[in-house]
Amino acid sequence: MTRKAAGKPQIGGHRLEDAQVLLKPWPHKAAPIQPAEYEQRLAQARALMRQRGDGALLITAGSSLRYFTGITWGVSERLVAMLLTLQGDPIVLAPSFEEGSLSHELKIPVQAWLWEEHENPQQIVADVMIEQDVQQLALDPAAAFVIHERLRAVIGDRRIVDASAIVDGCRMCKSPAELALMKQATAMTLHVHRLAAGLMRVGISTGEIKRFIDQAHRALGAEGGSTFCIVQFGHATAYPHGIPGEQHLRQDELVLIDTGCSVEGYQSDITRTYIFGTPNAEQERIWLLEQAAQQAAFDAVRPGVRCDEVDAAARRVLEAAGLGPDYRLPGLPHRTGHGCGMSIHEKPYLVRGNDTVLAPGMCCSNEPMIVVPGQFGIRLEDHFYVTEDGAAWFTPPSPAIDRPFA
Repeated sequence: MTRKAAGKPQIGGHRLEDAQVLLKPWPHKAAPIQPAEYEQRLAQARALMRQRGDGALLITAGSSLRYFTGITWGVSERLVAMLLTLQGDPIVLAPSFEEGSLSHELKIPVQAWLWEEHENPQQIVADVMIEQDVQQLALDPAAAFVIHERLRAVIGDRRIVDASAIVDGCRMCKSPAELALMKQATAMTLHVHRLAAGLMRVGISTGEIKRFIDQAHRALGAEGGSTFCIVQFGHATAYPHGIPGEQHLRQDELVLIDTGCSVEGYQSDITRTYIFGTPNAEQERIWLLEQAAQQAAFDAVRPGVRCDEVDAAARRVLEAAGLGPDYRLPGLPHRTGHGCGMSIHEKPYLVRGNDTVLAPGMCCSNEPMIVVPGQFGIRLEDHFYVTEDGAAWFTPPSPAIDRPFA
């Protein structure tokens, strides 16, 4: 026997015009990262470099370059990077024709070393290493293989090592300013979810909902609209990342929406699964198990707990109900969660075998999805951050299958 949703219905019953009225630039904006915090990040990177014996650190275009310098450029075939040594301002390598654009991107003092199209920018790195007698270069783990090979060709017998420990050591624990930006991003996406749920009606397509979600994120002030968007109806919810093709909603079908946005480079990532109409007994049973598994994972979080213990807490709930075990279906086919911040997926990961110890400021998704093959799937995804004595939600979890928002 399913219960009736209490209060005003949250699923369906709204027109597109009604939703659009509620889309205005976000009124409670978090402050961007300040120059002093960028300086602190560089100081922390240098401390980790000294511990490891690294004389230089090379960070290429992408989220880590934005983290350390504020430069928002993406990866291309042209090398754009930060070279950090143990003293002096960081060196930023960029094509000469980008000098004007670069000056508008920087948040900290740097030495701009510009290169022309016919030149080899990796040689600049080699020249600095020779000049400063650097024997070991830590390379961004996200750098393309071709960059590694071009560096190896010019630095001689000097070593290139993985900089993951430095990058993750700086990025895994978020500062109060970072948490504030993530709170804004998640609040914006949850608002978009609410509005999208209200638009559900028989016959509406997944494409229509995706377009609305993207437009809504843009209207609220997210960078570039949705960073991603998955919308699935009915049996398609049994596929964690969806299936190709357009679907049209039918009465008494499940809806799964997974989407997020970016605010000053910080990401949101929220999933809601709910019923359009009335759930059957099995759908409601699995939904309640998903809710319980998500809560068990959250309750397991506290400083000093290993990441794999959080994953295990969620799985115990499912296995006690006869699901799984392990990754078997029906059950949970993937890890319980992933780290989040300037990347949608980053360390630490809540997965078996990960002995990373949770610490205050770490942020993760909590999404122990249940898949019933050929029928449906339920994923509830909210993110938390580790506090001194446990965990705190970025967004309140769903209370019921027919009432997705608290």
